[in-house]
Amino acid sequence: MRHLLTGILLCVAALTCITAHAAFAILPAPQHLTRGQGAFELHRGARIAAPADARIQWIADFLRDSIEAQTGVKLRVVASPARGRITLRIDPTIHGNEGYRLDVTPKEVTISAADARGLFWGVQTFRQLLPLQHEVPPTIPAMHIEDAPRYAWRGVMLDVSRHFYPVDFIKKQIDLMSYYKFDVFHWHLTDDQGWRIQIKHYPKLTQVGAWRSEADGSRNGGFYTQDQIRDVVAYARKRNVMVVPEIEMPGHASAALAAYPGLSCSGKPITVPTTWGVFHDVDCVGNDATFTFLQNVLDEVIALFPSPYLHIGGDEVPEGVWADCASCQQLARTHDLNGEQGLHGYFVRRIQTYLAGKGKTMVGWDEILEGQLAPQAVVEVWRGPDEANKALANGNRIIIASPFYLDTPIDQMTLQDLYRTDPFDNPLFAKYPGKVLGGEAPLWSERATPLNGDARLYPRLFAVAEHLWSASAPDWHDFLLRARAQEAWLGTQHVAFGPEDKDIVDARVSFNPTYKRWRIRAARGFDDLRLHYTMDGSEPTAASPSFEDVLDLYAPATLKVAPFRGNVQYQAGETFRMVPNLALGDSVIFAAPPAGRYSADLTDGILGAQYHDGAWAGWQGADMDATIDLGRPTELHAIDARFLQNAQAWILLPRSVSFEASNDGKAWTMLQTTPLTVDPNDMHPSVRDVACDLQTPVTARYLRVVAMRYGQQINGIDTWIFSDEIIAK
Repeated sequence: MRHLLTGILLCVAALTCITAHAAFAILPAPQHLTRGQGAFELHRGARIAAPADARIQWIADFLRDSIEAQTGVKLRVVASPARGRITLRIDPTIHGNEGYRLDVTPKEVTISAADARGLFWGVQTFRQLLPLQHEVPPTIPAMHIEDAPRYAWRGVMLDVSRHFYPVDFIKKQIDLMSYYKFDVFHWHLTDDQGWRIQIKHYPKLTQVGAWRSEADGSRNGGFYTQDQIRDVVAYARKRNVMVVPEIEMPGHASAALAAYPGLSCSGKPITVPTTWGVFHDVDCVGNDATFTFLQNVLDEVIALFPSPYLHIGGDEVPEGVWADCASCQQLARTHDLNGEQGLHGYFVRRIQTYLAGKGKTMVGWDEILEGQLAPQAVVEVWRGPDEANKALANGNRIIIASPFYLDTPIDQMTLQDLYRTDPFDNPLFAKYPGKVLGGEAPLWSERATPLNGDARLYPRLFAVAEHLWSASAPDWHDFLLRARAQEAWLGTQHVAFGPEDKDIVDARVSFNPTYKRWRIRAARGFDDLRLHYTMDGSEPTAASPSFEDVLDLYAPATLKVAPFRGNVQYQAGETFRMVPNLALGDSVIFAAPPAGRYSADLTDGILGAQYHDGAWAGWQGADMDATIDLGRPTELHAIDARFLQNAQAWILLPRSVSFEASNDGKAWTMLQTTPLTVDPNDMHPSVRDVACDLQTPVTARYLRVVAMRYGQQINGIDTWIFSDEIIAK
């Protein structure tokens, strides 16, 4: 009976703890929270008392301004020892780095910590207790909180290279990070697709490397001036956030090499890539000018970022490039390096030594472990526990990033998936106390932009915050209640947060040949989300016409659809192009059927953009041979066939396209054969419209289009032909 009673009491205590956490909706959950009796009332003119220290006075002002913004109540800040209704205190007896104590009684609020960092986190917790609506007077329930973080490194990484994010967006994210007690902003400033930081010694890095020409002819890019960098760093520091820059090397360097091609092993001019992936343009390890360049760059970066850490990337280096470089191979022989992997290790060690001489600790992705890495470096683990174990065995401190990649599609990593994944539950970590600094959630921006960045980050960052701060997080249902309670506050901050387990919107277009109708169907992530659209290709606004689930079109148009909640756009507009076609809805017979997953209709009037958008028919290792039955003799003035080049996906243009016509489907008249120049090394996705313009109109019932494949394998894989539409005019 005694054991049964003990069990019941423990269950009641656990339930009380869960209920307390959920009732107060604090995120991440504090380590210890006890409810009190009554509530504290905020009255206009009350005082916030704080020590006469510049940093703590700034924190007091920050709290005052936050209270006024959220509740409308104006308070005064005074220096201790004047007594206030709200008091910030330095108390050396409070244990735990960044720890704090928060006491709310009906008479007063006291936030105590051993230092200013802890005080600020206590203030952020208090902010989460404030009512969102203007009450008279606003009240905060009585409670006692003792809190400190699980890990010191609680980071968010934002890649601004694939898509550029303006300073206002960066500052908004720093505000949000700080509110949820993240303390590291990892700023991924350079990569293949863009160099984003002004380096005065090398102006071409931003003149050339910060911009790229997209397939549609538009210019994409941007960069941060050094003044803007300083401003962001200072802004973050006030909010307890350390900014750690990443300057990628020796791989992911195409943007830099587009600006200064002499630093590559080939020395050949290149353009800033417009596609994603791993590129073979890397810093030449055998060229001493490479290190002069990088050291000059790093000197300017170091002057801008007071953080003791500097991230060099070091990942996904196609080391084989160095195998064909005479100076690289000579360097390997001179230093007795073990092949290209040895050259990679030499590069990393040389940069690490330089940074150490400047008082900086080098951080890199876990590939930097290749080649006798010094134990002073910090390894960011993205390839899983094996790499974490290897780094710990080498004596390195580690940051865990591998399960927290927020660019992962939501259907593959829901909020619940992320919450239930704890990579820190590794018995090996206990053998290396102090070596696990914490974790980081990277947002790579191939498909994340300033429009949908909020939705990629939130609410999933809530789960990461909980893992990194709360030592023994409550159960999923408790967390979910607190996460959903944050939505109202995020709305007041104009944060376009995403759904928990589905896409913001999944829109598809199809053609019905019976009704000659295009139908756009949309699965929406929120019931109140509306899809605003235009029919001339222009950008939709909140004032544009809208639909919810289905939109039918009976005439060709360039439809652009963008999701909105209220007046807030949640992601970039998606374009659907429907074109006139005399063969619209007519049957197509193939000599060889297209591949199952790439078997779109070639007479549905729908033009494709990306190879995976469902609008393309594809043949791998075979020619395209398509015959269209127009149903009756039809006068033809022109025929167009469209083909895709995307060499990174093994899709190449055909080497020739032939157009034929027939009245009976047996006897064929050759109308035109068009040879094409195909470059299998052209990695820029593009669409080629192959036109057959007839000087004299032809009357025929059947059309035949034959596209001969290029025929070359890429890395041992057969190439594809992709076509989206055969257009009869």
